[in-house]
Amino acid sequence: MNYRFILTLALTFGVMSSSYSEWGQTGHRVIGEIAEAHLSNTARKQIDLLLEGHSLAFFSFYSDEIKSDSQYDSFKPWHYINFPFDSQYTGEKTSDKGDLAEGIAYCIAQLKNEETPDDKKAFFLKMLIHLIGDLHQPMHIGISSDRGGNGFPVKWFGRKTNLHRVWDTQMIDGFGMSYTELALNRDRWSKSQIRSIQEGSIEDWINDSRTLTKDIYQNTQPDQKLSYAYSYRYMNVLRTQLHKGGLRLAKILNTLFK
Repeated sequence: MNYRFILTLALTFGVMSSSYSEWGQTGHRVIGEIAEAHLSNTARKQIDLLLEGHSLAFFSFYSDEIKSDSQYDSFKPWHYINFPFDSQYTGEKTSDKGDLAEGIAYCIAQLKNEETPDDKKAFFLKMLIHLIGDLHQPMHIGISSDRGGNGFPVKWFGRKTNLHRVWDTQMIDGFGMSYTELALNRDRWSKSQIRSIQEGSIEDWINDSRTLTKDIYQNTQPDQKLSYAYSYRYMNVLRTQLHKGGLRLAKILNTLFK
């Protein structure tokens, strides 16, 4: 582990502004950029047609951008999934309004359906890119009592915030890098390591993220003052989540667009 690199990055947290770039935009784009690098040629060509030449990173935040339009309100519950803290997710229905797992499954079904028109396929592809990113943000695999960490107050280098925002944007902002720089500086994993990460189902990946969610809650207290020690503990963990998200998104897309 490159401790000097981690400590250097951690020092940037103390001087970051309070701008919240909305896995914010940067995190989602990192995942899209990594996925793009692992697409098959066949998948790349088909996706390029649907997205009219734009990259996965370009549309990775689309699902959040449309939230302001009331016609898309029914999709809002797709961004997260809540279930009892000490249980495993086994595919059960968690909400009458839908959840992250249902949203991903619906997008995949629409993309598989040969009768789905191209404009609808493009829409659900954009949604899927974003939702796989949300799956790897541990606060989106949360608990309803604190709204996925939004109701969990903490301080980040002296500034009042909440646990969800720390994981969504503030730690990522602390790298001081663009999404392309973060994607480029991902760990270099072997082919066997990549295959291992890409194995499993959506349910398996949800439970993988829930393991991290539990670890975060066990090591964070309400109103805790988070700074260098916290970033040191979770810096590489966060980078790994982004990398996993990109690899798994590529796995899904390569399977869909054979």
